[in-house]
Amino acid sequence: METVRALALAVLEKQFGAEQYSNIALDTAIKRNPLSDADRGLLTALVYGVIERKLTLEHILKGLSDRPLEELDGRTHLLLLLGLYQLQYLDRVPDHAAVNETVALAPRRTRGFVNAILREHLRRGKRFSLPDPESDPIGYLSVNYSFGKEICARFLSAFGMERAKNLLDAFNRPSPLTLRVNTLRTSREALLSRLREAGYAAEPTRESEDGIRLPSAPVTSLPGFAQGEFFVQDEASQLCVKALDAKCGMTVLDTCACPGSKSFGIAIRMGNAGSVLSCDLHQNKLSLVESGAARLGISILTTEARDARAEKTEWTESFDRVLCDVPCSGFGVFAKKPELRYKDPKQSEALPGIQSAILQNASRFLKPGGRLVYSTCTLLPEENGENVAAFLRTHGEFTLLRERTLYPDTDGTDGFYYAVLQRH
Repeated sequence: METVRALALAVLEKQFGAEQYSNIALDTAIKRNPLSDADRGLLTALVYGVIERKLTLEHILKGLSDRPLEELDGRTHLLLLLGLYQLQYLDRVPDHAAVNETVALAPRRTRGFVNAILREHLRRGKRFSLPDPESDPIGYLSVNYSFGKEICARFLSAFGMERAKNLLDAFNRPSPLTLRVNTLRTSREALLSRLREAGYAAEPTRESEDGIRLPSAPVTSLPGFAQGEFFVQDEASQLCVKALDAKCGMTVLDTCACPGSKSFGIAIRMGNAGSVLSCDLHQNKLSLVESGAARLGISILTTEARDARAEKTEWTESFDRVLCDVPCSGFGVFAKKPELRYKDPKQSEALPGIQSAILQNASRFLKPGGRLVYSTCTLLPEENGENVAAFLRTHGEFTLLRERTLYPDTDGTDGFYYAVLQRH
């Protein structure tokens, strides 16, 4: 079997080279290699750590090397980032192990160079300089927190320097695992007790009465998984589902349902009585929703593949509740999807138009007196409150009951937005 660092290098090469999502490449490596819990934890830390801290690590590397980074071959470049990450951020890895095992993976022609760079970083006491926050605030945010300059500029503009620092820092903290208890089968107190008895540091969520937080762990090995007693769902999403206020016997439409956690939460809050229609653009994704519902014992959920922007006259004023959890930039879930921190917001410029079209179309399906929730997992105003305000200006039959943005630095959740609209 390959060493953990060799596996980490292979996963990183797939992610950076083939632009494969890190979670997919990492899950594949874990499934194909028998790893202890400690090795699986180290592999995960190395992969996500290098991705999350890539710009900071490259800044350090530029200060250590006389060679421009673009002249390094891909494997040597990644190995140096892997070695520097261990030296700079992983206290539990001894310096000599980080250096020696990284050098051992280097191509023979660059082994001496890799060794020299890593040992020079140690000789300097692991210290490095940052751009000046006064003269170069965007550069400072980018290097210090390892986010693309374009995202840093947007956050600086939207939130100001101090809040931008707090948000980016929060996105760099380890993300806890948050579970939503399946109250069709157990109670939060009972599941908390089982998890604690098994040695997990499980705690109830702050606001959601159905949530449990614990340090990251393999989900399928947790007590209660096989029995369908919980599913993974961030607390912000749980609060969004609660705001929809779906009740026993109602008909509910989830317009953009995959991977299904909000549909599951809705059905559970309804006591598995009524009907939930979970839609998504891609048919192949809906099988995950169906299998998840089966594991949880949910029988009122059905699925349909459809574009949420497409008209369907037979659905007009047919649903008591409608959820529009629209496709978004994801600029609130950097902690869970580290690749997004290097995405240029300009790539998401078309999204507000798509989101608006989904909201306008879905609003037709809501019964008078019904409730619609619009939600995203981003912090960009043009995808959130600005979209809702534009909708309300042209739809006088709707009233905004409330809206909320949740933040990782103050709420301890994903960055998330939801607005609750009622039809007169």
